Amino acid sequence: MASTACTPPHPAPGELIGPRSRARGALLGLAVGDALGAPAENLKPSEIRARWGRITGFVADRPQGTDDTEYALFSGLLLARHGSALTPAHAEAAWHEWITGRATFRGAGFSERGTLENLRRGLAAPISAQHRHAWSDGLAMRAAPFGVFAAGRPGEAARLVAIDGSVSHEGEGIYGGQAVAAGVAAAMAGAPVPVVIAAALAVIPDDSWTARSLRRAVAVAHRGERAVRSAVVIGGYPWTDLAPEAVALAFGAYATADGDFREAVLTAVNMGRDADTTAAVAGALSGATQGLSAIPAAWADAIGPARGKCLPSMGGRHVLELADLLLQPPEPPGPAPAALDTPPPPQPTPAVLDTTAPAQPTPAAPRPTAAPRPTAPPQPTPAALQTTAPLLPALAAHRPTAVPAPVPVPLPVLTVEAGTAVDGGMGAVGCAARVGTEGTA
Repeated sequence: MASTACTPPHPAPGELIGPRSRARGALLGLAVGDALGAPAENLKPSEIRARWGRITGFVADRPQGTDDTEYALFSGLLLARHGSALTPAHAEAAWHEWITGRATFRGAGFSERGTLENLRRGLAAPISAQHRHAWSDGLAMRAAPFGVFAAGRPGEAARLVAIDGSVSHEGEGIYGGQAVAAGVAAAMAGAPVPVVIAAALAVIPDDSWTARSLRRAVAVAHRGERAVRSAVVIGGYPWTDLAPEAVALAFGAYATADGDFREAVLTAVNMGRDADTTAAVAGALSGATQGLSAIPAAWADAIGPARGKCLPSMGGRHVLELADLLLQPPEPPGPAPAALDTPPPPQPTPAVLDTTAPAQPTPAAPRPTAAPRPTAPPQPTPAALQTTAPLLPALAAHRPTAVPAPVPVPLPVLTVEAGTAVDGGMGAVGCAARVGTEGTA
């Protein structure tokens, strides 16, 4: 059924940014960045300047998202269906149900096409991800919903997105998705820009190509978009969808703008390369950081329901509906199509997420033969990533019944040392950066 969702009024300046505003900011920011960057995809900065000057807004008469937005909807609906119980089998089944027999695949990337071919041959995950483009940014572009769902829990966001990605990606392709999901999860809890970047680095191998590129990008971010691009782009390589490159460009744009939505997205767009994906990721990060009100109204109003150009099954769905859906508990087990076709109406959302401690168990009911025992008031929940409000009740249902005692979680801190580094003989100029720990939550 087609969506009737529209962009809500923007909160007044200074209004507290709650989880609903951050969730909507993240996913609408993704869609806005996708639509802004689509005309500049695969172009060089010089080609962008020759055609439009500096892009400062939509340059298409009818702005629309690409497969980036439609795949984010697909993965978000899959996550809303299964929550933290998501498995590779669930993800693979969703591909068969919603993609393999129905997708037009217009505008789809190489990794998605390779995955589709393998699935149609009967290969199951993770073998389905063994194709020539498993390192692409196809997982990174659909990773933001996992950060929205696991707000304040970057490790959980990284775990879940890797499960989704096991159908279509391997290695650096997985790392790129994990970095984006973890960064959005940290931003959803109100973390400052350096901590968002450090959270992304903390969930991927320190010696991975993705981590090295990301460190180089943020180390030179203060010098602007040209320096970021020079630090990570693989000159002469024809394909622009490399996850280590695209993710680094997106985080570099986010760092250059110090989390400001408008500046982050436009920086990503004007760097070219896989501009729809880099701007979508930068938009998700900065949208989660600043909330829905940071997105210019003219840009937000241009985003309607997905057209289903690549994935017809996502046609008529709006990213704002998905944002609200991810803040609710998953549907009880039932027929699979119903869980996606008829999402429940949005529920009121508390001001801020706090996701460190497990939900308190409900006291046992009194025995019939004994007088009811008085119940103790609930204990306050510890803060996570500097958040201030109690755990969202709707997300408590996502946790397993038996939960171990809270374990101190180290907060990653990014330390950057300027300098020049040579990466694997490619001669990339960058810096050294370290992720350490300081304190616990």
